[in-house]
Amino acid sequence: MAKNSIVSASVLAFEKKLVPSDGRLYGTTWERRAEQATSLKLQEKSVRGTISNRLKKALQDDPAKLDAEVEKPNLQTVDSCALGSDQDTLKLTFTLKILSGVEKPSACNSAEFNASYAKSAKAYIDSEGFRDLALRYAANIANGRFLWRNRVGTEKIEVAVKVLNQGDRSAWLFDAKAVSTRYFDNPDPQIAELAGKIADALSGKTEFLLLEVNAYAQVGLAQDVYPSEELVLDKGSSKSKKSKILYEIDGIAGMHSQKIGNALRTIDTWYPGYDEAQIGPIAIEPYGAVTNLGKAYRTPKDKADFYTLFDRFARGEKLAENDEHYVMAVLVRGGVFGESGKD
Repeated sequence: MAKNSIVSASVLAFEKKLVPSDGRLYGTTWERRAEQATSLKLQEKSVRGTISNRLKKALQDDPAKLDAEVEKPNLQTVDSCALGSDQDTLKLTFTLKILSGVEKPSACNSAEFNASYAKSAKAYIDSEGFRDLALRYAANIANGRFLWRNRVGTEKIEVAVKVLNQGDRSAWLFDAKAVSTRYFDNPDPQIAELAGKIADALSGKTEFLLLEVNAYAQVGLAQDVYPSEELVLDKGSSKSKKSKILYEIDGIAGMHSQKIGNALRTIDTWYPGYDEAQIGPIAIEPYGAVTNLGKAYRTPKDKADFYTLFDRFARGEKLAENDEHYVMAVLVRGGVFGESGKD
């Protein structure tokens, strides 16, 4: 049977292979960062803000109406989080498990498609061994990208990584500010060593890899820090409800595992228009979606989206090297990718 006539899978799913835990936030001092840290708690604030939204035309042209609008109190109750008065350093800690088995879907209802895909995936693993992807994941651990807003305006950032697998005492210490968040051509031998461990786990040479990551960011004495913000679905009309709710884990300020995972997979520099976009790497997504910019950088029209490339790859067609890296990175991310029978 011809490659392009292989029956599609209407049920097709892959489990994620990079599995971070939630992150927990602690406060410490730079001098004693590896010795002592206290968990950070959320604080509730009630503030009286001013009207600052864009006004309707009728209000803009009538100073009296504008004055009346400005007089209205904009009352808000919000969560916040800050270091203690004697602390200048944020500690973020999480674990990361790397699994193998990308060549095996967790669900697939077409044996023919499964066999064709497995053959292509094994060929990629044999030839590439996830080396390029692993270097990028390792760089995003070393540069502390997962700190997000906490990375901005810091004096120093240090990332300590150690292997938790039994019998492996490997550990690395990175100066995160010396590792680029824009380019992945890092000559650092420590990054290459960490990447080798990640590649071995993804390709199945080892059963799995479990890492502990501790990041220290010197943000300044008593400064605000930024846990994840919860999505408020039921906004309601009550004035007593908080307009900003931060994430906490057993009373400790936290970072969503999804947010950490997004940072780790921000490795896509292969999308069309990368040089012109000048935004650096984007997160691995099927359509190259960057929600804060409201743009998809990988569209079916350009034949650069995951589904177009994956269908070709899974049916045995040889892709450009960068396209293969992208397809495998999406599968490492995991998801449900079945082809619907409906138009």
